Amino acid sequence: MRHALPEPPVPGPMLAVAGELPPRAQDAEWGYEFKWDGVRAVTAVRGGRAELWARSGTPITVRYPELGRVPDALAGADVVVDGEVVALDRLGRPDFGLLQGRMHRTGGAEVARLAAAAPVTYLVFDVLAVGGRSLLHLPWTERRERLDDLGAQGHRWVTTPWFTGGGAGVHAASRDNGLEGVVAKRLDSAYRPGVRAPEWRKVKHVRMQSVVVGGWRPGKGRRAGGVGSLLVGVHDDDGRLVYAGHVGTGFTDAMLRDLGAALAPRRTSPFADALPRDVARDAQWAEPDLVGEVAFAAWTADGRMRHPAWRGLRDDLDVEDVVVEWSP
Repeated sequence: MRHALPEPPVPGPMLAVAGELPPRAQDAEWGYEFKWDGVRAVTAVRGGRAELWARSGTPITVRYPELGRVPDALAGADVVVDGEVVALDRLGRPDFGLLQGRMHRTGGAEVARLAAAAPVTYLVFDVLAVGGRSLLHLPWTERRERLDDLGAQGHRWVTTPWFTGGGAGVHAASRDNGLEGVVAKRLDSAYRPGVRAPEWRKVKHVRMQSVVVGGWRPGKGRRAGGVGSLLVGVHDDDGRLVYAGHVGTGFTDAMLRDLGAALAPRRTSPFADALPRDVARDAQWAEPDLVGEVAFAAWTADGRMRHPAWRGLRDDLDVEDVVVEWSP
């Protein structure tokens, strides 16, 4: 059972729709940022300390204590910023697999050990309030200029680069540097808390989709006696959980063991629609409480993901927020 959390004292993050780069004729009306592969976090800085909240409204500072110390330029500031918590690989690129080892840990001694061994970085890309005054109504370009003026650099904080126009070049640079893609933002876009708005578009090199786990199929061979694949779904426009496919790749043995322990059994299917007969035949149903993320090739005509691969659990997302991010 989920217990209600107190409302965080920060706005919920504005979200981007999945799509393509703006047409070349409109390119000058848009700005571009790199898409970072991590956990979204809105952060309040007061009294020289930072408090972070996930997209779901969950306080997450305890998971990333190394981010609690703010850059010197923010020591006396009262600001609210938006950004992404990432774990960087040895080449300085975000690695979601590395971050997963930090996402679910809250024990003091364990967190301190992990923070020393695999520290995270906070990539800041927007400012929502300064000195108690909201900046949400300002255009994106002015907010980015104000963020640059804050000088939020240092102590594992980085203010990210941004570009006006030249979207195709930024997109190519993100691919060449092994990044996830770009986010295109209208230059005049205000910040709309908690809204997935067309003024922001995420353009990824590989399609990603958050999913709700609604069951599993028993494993065979090396996976015999445990979870072999996951049955996953997304919510439709009416809020019903509909089947989107089964995921059988992308797991480590440890992931499968953890999933087997975390899945709560139920007697009936949580999906509103019927599953293919060959899948339903040996399906084991689970309470639709877990949110994960998969990479996939494309949507089929009947709303199923082609070649999905598991990327990991996303406890920073609420079950109710899982909807189709790419149109079939």
